[in-house]
Amino acid sequence: MEYLERDRGTGAAELAHPGLRATRPSGRRLPQLGSGLVPVVVGIVLLVAWEVGVRAEAIDSLHFSAPTTIAAATWRLLGNGVLLGHIGATALRVGLAVLIGGGAGLLLGVAMGSSERLRTVADPFIGALHPVPKIAILPLIMVIFGIGNVSLIIVIATGAFFPMVINTMAGVAQINPVHHDVAALYGASRWMRMRRVVIPGAAPSVLAGLRLALNTALLIAVAVEMIAARQGLGSMIWLSWTTLRTEEIYVAIGVTIAFGLAVNGTISLITRLAVPWQRRQGD
Repeated sequence: MEYLERDRGTGAAELAHPGLRATRPSGRRLPQLGSGLVPVVVGIVLLVAWEVGVRAEAIDSLHFSAPTTIAAATWRLLGNGVLLGHIGATALRVGLAVLIGGGAGLLLGVAMGSSERLRTVADPFIGALHPVPKIAILPLIMVIFGIGNVSLIIVIATGAFFPMVINTMAGVAQINPVHHDVAALYGASRWMRMRRVVIPGAAPSVLAGLRLALNTALLIAVAVEMIAARQGLGSMIWLSWTTLRTEEIYVAIGVTIAFGLAVNGTISLITRLAVPWQRRQGD
């Protein structure tokens, strides 16, 4: 009764003074113009300070190449095709690995999320194998499949598999059984329930798993390329280190960062387009 009286009093006050309703906080934050420029400005300031420090010999140029030197090296490596070759090699390995490992993880995740019995059997194996460093199994994979791209892609694929299977399983399992019951009540076939219930319900988790799979695959790709590849961003970093071409190390690291930003930006865009209801719920 106390709450009713309080709400009734509030409503009467708003009717008597309509301006009071407009003064209530809406709970939504207004977009701040220029907030996206802050990281850009900070980045420019840091680059300028870095350049000035190297030019003034306050920073060791052997360990911290000047930004202009890095930019010149990037232009040179692009011009002679060396950088594009390394980028293409890494991108090909990551793409094939995510297609193989991520695809297998997607299928198994849907099956585990849909079947409690399969989840009970398979989940302990997923939990036991997931923490194993993927770089640690590279020698064993190379013994079995030989030295070459096949072994590298298999190792990278194992890294993409686990985020995909875990997120897909969680996304499918969290769907309310009521939705399945309602679909079955209306006579929906198994494929129809998959298309109308499972895919939309699990889409946010699947896309999050894809994002993690791509990032993990890129991380592992650079690591294994440093050990067992003649081409790729990781191989470029290692070769630059052995020859003390520090500026090329920064070039490879910068390209890897740009690669990661492009992947995350693309997945975020796909998520906004494919799962618009998730954004509306967050508003």
